[in-house]
Amino acid sequence: MQLPVQSQSTIYAEAWEADAGPEDLAEIARAADRAGFAYLASCDHVGVPRRLAGPMSTIWYDPVATLSFLAGITDRVLLMSHVAVVGLRHPLVTAKQYATLDHLSGGRLILGVGAGHVREEFEAVGADFERRGPVLDETIDALRAALGPEEYPSFRGERFAFEGLGQRPRPAQRRVPIWVGGSSPAAVRRAALRGDGWLPQGDPRSALPSQIAKLKALREQAGIVDPITVGAITEVLYVGDPGWDTGRRALTGKPEVLAESLRAYRAMGVDQIQVRFRSRSRAELVEQMGVFGAEVAPHLND
Repeated sequence: MQLPVQSQSTIYAEAWEADAGPEDLAEIARAADRAGFAYLASCDHVGVPRRLAGPMSTIWYDPVATLSFLAGITDRVLLMSHVAVVGLRHPLVTAKQYATLDHLSGGRLILGVGAGHVREEFEAVGADFERRGPVLDETIDALRAALGPEEYPSFRGERFAFEGLGQRPRPAQRRVPIWVGGSSPAAVRRAALRGDGWLPQGDPRSALPSQIAKLKALREQAGIVDPITVGAITEVLYVGDPGWDTGRRALTGKPEVLAESLRAYRAMGVDQIQVRFRSRSRAELVEQMGVFGAEVAPHLND
């Protein structure tokens, strides 16, 4: 699941999150660890311009700092950047940050990457907004080298080149998984050719089968035989009878009803689902997570 509190776009943030802080993040992370969630995710924005601050808000915690904080108070749950806009930074800087996170967490990092969409962010740090797609492609290739097992990684591309610079500690994982976020044709192609995983953004259920087929066809055409983890973001959930208006697009009901609906994602070729819950308080969210882990999740796996 995507962590609440750390990003507060009006598209998905609940009212109680506005006054929440580190203690709430910590309790939610511990709840995810207890309930068996696969990963917790944190978003990335350096700064939000005034023209977008209304719908997006300016509350966007730094993902490396946030996930590192949570790594120290959890034991099992994976830690994912969803997504890191890695084109805003030199790949060696990104590699240093996330290699350290993986080392400190005992190998629990999933590096989710995306192209970004806020022009002013790129302009402020001197990054290339117009060519952010090609920059991201090369950055992924550079990160593969920089996050590998070598103490002195080397890479030479069109924009970035490095060698002879030692970086320790190395990641705990021999291969840090890189997942690509996004649903545009470019993002699907990038995930197919460069990713260990793909997480679509905003695709309805009806669009997923064709997107997954395209992803797998691109990998086959490129001769890539390694498996790829296909994800999906589900509808917002509430386990049980809410007794309050959760919105017309929310899935609510008994655990077996929700499980039956969510199993449809597996039939489409989805390997993991990112879930979210309607809630009126941290306590209600933690309760929902616990019930989901105990009564819904067991019905989702073969």
